[in-house]
Amino acid sequence: MDSLTDTLWRPLASTAVLQQRAAVYAAIRQFFSLREVLEVETPLLGRYSVTDLHMNALAADNPLSAENSARHYYLQTSPEYAMKRLLAAGSGAIFQICKAFRAGELGGRHNPEFSMLEWYRPGFDHHDLMTELEALMAALIPGSRCRRCSYRELFEQHFQVNPHRATWRELERIARQHIDIQMHSTDVDDWLHLLIGSVEGRLGHDEALFIYDYPASQAALARIRRDPGADPVAERFELYVAGIELANGYHELTDADELRERFTRDRQLRAQRGRADIDIDEALMAAMSSGLPACAGVALGLDRLVMLVLGLERIEQVLSFSAGNA
Repeated sequence: MDSLTDTLWRPLASTAVLQQRAAVYAAIRQFFSLREVLEVETPLLGRYSVTDLHMNALAADNPLSAENSARHYYLQTSPEYAMKRLLAAGSGAIFQICKAFRAGELGGRHNPEFSMLEWYRPGFDHHDLMTELEALMAALIPGSRCRRCSYRELFEQHFQVNPHRATWRELERIARQHIDIQMHSTDVDDWLHLLIGSVEGRLGHDEALFIYDYPASQAALARIRRDPGADPVAERFELYVAGIELANGYHELTDADELRERFTRDRQLRAQRGRADIDIDEALMAAMSSGLPACAGVALGLDRLVMLVLGLERIEQVLSFSAGNA
């Protein structure tokens, strides 16, 4: 056996790290058991994927029959749609630890196959869910603390601009002052994503940081709040710890008609940018129409969480095997 082959078969993470990872999973399950949140399991393989412009799903050959081989199946990017079908069926509060898959993501903090913790709380809004996520973090990393900062406050602090009202020209000018770039775009969100990406590495070092109330144009599947005299905002949050984006949560949209409009707009944008078309998940739409309870949900990257708990720098240090040696 040559030395290269001898190296490739070996696990990336040490046995000690795998034991510590198992302890993190056990602590998560205990956390939710004490709160009477039901653990569930949903399929990794489905007929539909997400229409999100910025997400790349992994397609799979039809696993059911040769006669239907033209139909695409997908490995899930998250269990969100299936879990919302459970919520609509009356499951109550639920959580899941599972694998998720996204194409084109490989690096120090990314692997195309990764582990995710996702949970949903009927009756919660995004602020309630931030409080619960902070409690989970404290249970896993004793002494950890989180602070909260609105998306607007973050941009005013770093770039002296209101992100909800700025034009793309204003944001382009600011970006070129801070970043050496060649990008050309008339899309406000392109510039917002670029600017927040330029400061991500500085976020959440002294204490974990929740950024909440994003621009309405970045609502994804979150509710939009429109208060009189105020900028409309998407009721969602992201959690940053030590410069790493760890979690993404929503006060969930429950209006099926509005959700269909958003999915349709996503598909139009995908077509404009030459991206593969993704059909709307009609099973999810039927569940939404039957009545998704008012709730909040959050997805958390477990590999990154384990990295933080153990003080490790690269994702392969907490994986048995990565895409490079699977």
